[in-house]
Amino acid sequence: MRDVLYSIRSPKDIQSLNNSQLISLADDIREFLIDRVSKSGGHLASNLGVVELTLALFKNFDFSKDKIIWDVGHQSYVHKLLTGRIEEFNNLRQYGGMSGFPKRSESKYDFFDTGHSSTSLSAACGMARARDILKKNNNVVAVIGDGALTGGMALEALNDIGYKKSRVIIILNDNQMSISKNVGGLSSYLSKIRLDPGYNKLKAEINSTLNHSNVGKNIATSITKIKDSIKQLVVPSMFFEDMGLKYLGPIDGHNIKELSEVFSRAKEIEGPVIIHTVTQKGKGYDYAEQNPNKFHGVGPFDYESGEFVKSSGKNYSKIFGDELVSLAKQDERIVAITAAMPDGTGLKNFSKEFPNRFFDVGIAEQHAVTLSAGMALEGLKPFFAVYSTFLQRGYDQVLHDVCIQNIPVVFCIDRAGIVGEDGETHQGIFDISYLSHIPNMTIISPKCMDEVGAILKWASEYNSPLAIRYPRGGDLNLSLKPLNKIILGQWEKLRAGKKVVIIATGRMVQHSLIAAEEFKKESGEDVTVINATFIKPIDKKMIYELAQDEFDFITVEDNMILGGLGSLILNELNKINFKGKIVTLGYDDNFIPHGDVNILYAKNKLDPMGIKESIKSLMK
Repeated sequence: MRDVLYSIRSPKDIQSLNNSQLISLADDIREFLIDRVSKSGGHLASNLGVVELTLALFKNFDFSKDKIIWDVGHQSYVHKLLTGRIEEFNNLRQYGGMSGFPKRSESKYDFFDTGHSSTSLSAACGMARARDILKKNNNVVAVIGDGALTGGMALEALNDIGYKKSRVIIILNDNQMSISKNVGGLSSYLSKIRLDPGYNKLKAEINSTLNHSNVGKNIATSITKIKDSIKQLVVPSMFFEDMGLKYLGPIDGHNIKELSEVFSRAKEIEGPVIIHTVTQKGKGYDYAEQNPNKFHGVGPFDYESGEFVKSSGKNYSKIFGDELVSLAKQDERIVAITAAMPDGTGLKNFSKEFPNRFFDVGIAEQHAVTLSAGMALEGLKPFFAVYSTFLQRGYDQVLHDVCIQNIPVVFCIDRAGIVGEDGETHQGIFDISYLSHIPNMTIISPKCMDEVGAILKWASEYNSPLAIRYPRGGDLNLSLKPLNKIILGQWEKLRAGKKVVIIATGRMVQHSLIAAEEFKKESGEDVTVINATFIKPIDKKMIYELAQDEFDFITVEDNMILGGLGSLILNELNKINFKGKIVTLGYDDNFIPHGDVNILYAKNKLDPMGIKESIKSLMK
């Protein structure tokens, strides 16, 4: 078992395999992936769905010169296996180990770093045009999912590629899923192509009839000229053809022989071509086939039973979703918006409870932001739940469409701070910096899960743009009393001490309280700990009082130092000519790699031990 798999050290090794060997290799790869991901966690269902597709690509393209770009990249595990990285799966997504996404620094066969959706077509277009200018002759292939195709950037690229006739081969990997089930007009359109019996039956009947005679075969050769007209008659609005791309499909994405035939044909086409492959997310593992969204991004699980390591069940996303449902029962103005993440953001129950007040717009954060603005102007109270790292795509809309008009949209920013194993592209460590400098924006963060409900209630009555940021996962084992009254811009003193004050926000409040307690055990001295409930506006009154009492300051945040909470406090202290010391703890001017969150906190001195060392340093 796996003899063929372990013999693969480079893409060229695939070239010599026949179809039967490739099918056996596909089985080996699935077994390998299920085994390894069950131990390490990672993206499973999406990778199981592209095994044959990846093998066919490596069989028909030479990636020592051809280029391949995996959109998002969470389906690139098979690609990594076939490019000599089988041993690296022992430390998949671990600190210092192999990334779960393509990385140019990791392999010469990773041609573009990806992690967010809808970027592959633009990158491929750029590479193709560079190839043409430099008079090279390699193929450029982009693999994009049907979910990612709903992203505005992908549609912009399609429009450009089709207009300029750039020679790009686009593989549309259609599994009817992004993370959760796809929504929207484009998804419905692809379903029509997949399921339309008229087109596929007519094509089969014509080919069968014509190929029964030599005359018919000659006609079959000529009929290519009128094939476009047949498609227009049978398949509604040939979207891709109308945009200037040659459309091939739909193709069985698990049939290596059929895929190879189509890829071979596509290489001969001069202009852009889009190959529509239909695959099954989670294929080959019953549990993943039955629950593809559950097995999209997973932690360790039991291979035989498909059961996950049990958790407490309580986390910020779930608490947020439950509290929003409770609030919406009392307030009919409340609506919830998500961009293809109803499960991840905790809105699944809301979607069932209030189907007419729930809106999943697909992978389209820009649209989601301005949609929310329009709703708010007409008297609704929109809560847009979005991961910190994905809201980056809607930055201009936050500034231009919400904040300039001072429209009361609530941004519920999930996965704020580091998220761990997904790495640089997914660490939510920029949102304070990219939101705090926008006029009219208010930013608030709960110090514990029990505070989420009170903040949401306050948010429903607040009449300006508001961002609520909260981390992935749950709380530490601390007993914290939630705020029962929230006053705009007012902080909370949790612990009183001398000489040093720690001003922390969000989860870092919990780290800071542990650090203060450990410091007291070690030194006998206590320090003051402040919960910066509001990141913007900051509590100027409290800052001035602490400065007058000659405290030295430590600020702690799960965000970049540049433009973060510490920067805002430092700026205010500078206005009053503060003469004491201030230490700002957060992330330096670097991207944070993948790895266990506790390791990453420790590396950046944001764990309780690191904060305690900063206290000791200031006390000296």
